[in-house]
Amino acid sequence: MNLSNLLLRIARMDPDRPAIFNGTQLVASHAQWAARCARLAGHFQAAGLQPGDRVALFMRNHPRYLEVLFGAWWAGLVVVPINAKLHLREAQWIVDNAQARWAFVTADVTSEMGAHFQGLERVVDVGSVDADALWAAEAFEGLNGIADGDVGAGLRPITTRQPDDVAWLFYTSGTTGRPKGVMLTHRNLITMGLTYFNDVDAVTAQDTIVYAAPMSHGAGIYAIPHLMAGARHAVPASGAMDPDELFALGRALGPLSLFAAPTIVKRLVDQAQATQQSPQDCALAFKTIVYGGAPMYAADIERAIRVMGPRFVQIYGQGESPMVGTALSRQHLMDVTHPRHAQRLASVGVAQTPVQIRVTDTDGQDLPLGEVGEVLIKGDSVMAGYWRNPQATALALRGGWLFTGDMGMLDADGFLTLKDRSKDLIISGGSNIYPREVEEVLLTASGVAEVAVVGAPDAEWGEVVVAFVVPQAGVTLDLAALDALCLQEIARFKRPKRYEIVAALPKNNYGKVLKTELRQRLQTPLIPFKSQTGDTA
Repeated sequence: MNLSNLLLRIARMDPDRPAIFNGTQLVASHAQWAARCARLAGHFQAAGLQPGDRVALFMRNHPRYLEVLFGAWWAGLVVVPINAKLHLREAQWIVDNAQARWAFVTADVTSEMGAHFQGLERVVDVGSVDADALWAAEAFEGLNGIADGDVGAGLRPITTRQPDDVAWLFYTSGTTGRPKGVMLTHRNLITMGLTYFNDVDAVTAQDTIVYAAPMSHGAGIYAIPHLMAGARHAVPASGAMDPDELFALGRALGPLSLFAAPTIVKRLVDQAQATQQSPQDCALAFKTIVYGGAPMYAADIERAIRVMGPRFVQIYGQGESPMVGTALSRQHLMDVTHPRHAQRLASVGVAQTPVQIRVTDTDGQDLPLGEVGEVLIKGDSVMAGYWRNPQATALALRGGWLFTGDMGMLDADGFLTLKDRSKDLIISGGSNIYPREVEEVLLTASGVAEVAVVGAPDAEWGEVVVAFVVPQAGVTLDLAALDALCLQEIARFKRPKRYEIVAALPKNNYGKVLKTELRQRLQTPLIPFKSQTGDTA
């Protein structure tokens, strides 16, 4: 079982069918996509990479992402996707922990950082989408040239992998602030792909998926079900999430499907409303918008449906069970006559087909319906474990169940409603931020005595990062200097959007900071801190 067989199957059945687009520009047919992957696999093998070796992708959304992804799998390698918004120091830690041998980058991600990856055998700049020579020997100086081959005549054979061999090593933050490498297997990802058809959306060869959210996350692996159906894949020409561009792209290529964090959904709805588009107009640009990754307020999804029509499906999952947990279908969202429609709208739906969902107490015992406890998931989508971290694996996987750390409750119809998180995770714009990462940076600043970081509700981002900072006695802190330190040490999206200078942090009798009390203080709006560049993002 190797995920690249999905590509080879489609390439043989319909070789000339358009497959990958950069905006409206055709980049590859299915046959060209497969041939480039086979050629790239040849370069990997000529360089001595062995099945199971890791290759990192530190790239913005780019049409070549799909070619590198399936080319690595073609050679039996493990892909390590890295969020392009991370600081290079953070990305370097992931590369080192994964023991990656190669990395593929887009220059715009690394050049502005003024530094480069260390300790890798080869770093390949993916460059322009027009550079077809990328997969030829020119880009791999010193290696043997590898011919494209022909899909009909036979390409370089796909390396055989077992169902439980790792395919995707996805790094997700942990409570210690250091990321954990989630080992996702070929079985996990094929399960996710097949589940999409049953629980999320039907896909045909006439459909187009657009990658507006980061391809290093769930949006990228949604390529799998769309490849299974022979659909088209489009990356916005800007490589970014621009609502006007997406509406135009949908009208040009046909209605788009995409995965979007609630912040992206809100921007699309704002664009539709600002340009006075009817739900029928929106249907010409968008087929299905799958949202998840952060809380979606009931009022926001009601507005989205009112403005854009029945375009929406909600999913709940984790990196440890990628895109598979529960789903709230468009039928459930649109069933306004159901007596419990309001409650369902606030839920994350029912268990997806290949998994079971439980809600338990701290001892792992099932709780009665309607009671809040920890959400557990079991099924073929659940990870093999954490890379080089048996202790974390033992805590997360017990008796075949994934202990998610999320708190929720089930109703009699099987709908899961999330209530809170047992960890202090902040989700801002669909990106995970762990407070300790930010706290550790701020505590290195001169004059800082204590720090506590929490999330504050925000209408646009879901949550924003707020830092409560206690200065050392007699010290007046420079907020601009604190902000500059965060920009130097961590990704921009993780830095605090607000700073509160306080005399002391609230603590219990054991000296633990009472973050619940800090969150309560945030019910009073605070003034966002503006950096020297004038932005608050």
